Amino acid sequence: MLDRIRIVLIGTSHPGNIGAAARAMRNMGLEDLALVTPRCDPKDQEAYSRASGANTLVDAARQFDALEAAVADCTLVVGASARSRHLPWPMVSPRALAESLPQALAPDGARLALVFGREDTGLTNAELQRCHQHVHIPTNPDFSSLNLAAAVQVLAYECRQAYLATEEAAPPSASETDQPFGVAWDNPPATHADLERFFVHLERTLTAIEFHDPDNPRQLMARLRRLFLRAHLDSMEMNILRGILGTIDKRLRDRS
Repeated sequence: MLDRIRIVLIGTSHPGNIGAAARAMRNMGLEDLALVTPRCDPKDQEAYSRASGANTLVDAARQFDALEAAVADCTLVVGASARSRHLPWPMVSPRALAESLPQALAPDGARLALVFGREDTGLTNAELQRCHQHVHIPTNPDFSSLNLAAAVQVLAYECRQAYLATEEAAPPSASETDQPFGVAWDNPPATHADLERFFVHLERTLTAIEFHDPDNPRQLMARLRRLFLRAHLDSMEMNILRGILGTIDKRLRDRS
């Protein structure tokens, strides 16, 4: 289960935080580190110093130009957020998230991305809207600022505890582990890349039929993102939806 979890750091400005995050990951058995547009040299000596022996994770960390590329193969994307949002999004605690992972990561090809934002501003609204759900660490409200590596440590710890619990428990049956509703599922979950292509197609088609006005969006696409991400679509459902949009596009072309 731990091998299917990726830590994604966006816009990190201090190399020491990258090293400290790598150390936190290695402590808890996580190995997959991705960096999106870091604002520092990820291989600065300070990164290795703070990694305290987790140098292999710093060396192996992959760099990406955009969040979408970093999580393209993931089937569940969860953004760490300490801020309330104008548009409510599914929110879970670290413990609840971890307890859901044995089911979420059971299907073949399933992969989780835990996304952390910049030290000063966190994740943008656009980045958070690319996540299936958000996770909030319930810190002291009078002193809620949490260091980036400390946030990684908290979530990595909860993931490890969930993993250890599954190791100690009796092996679950297929009906208990397959996604998404405790029954044997017939298709793998859709990847983040599949979803992003769908959202681009959906917006284009809705604009063509004049249901969506890009100049006056009224959060339509954000709300549709929330709807479809909440549904945890599988690959066949995704193909059906793309097929529906493709048929609409064809009818529009025929009429014109």
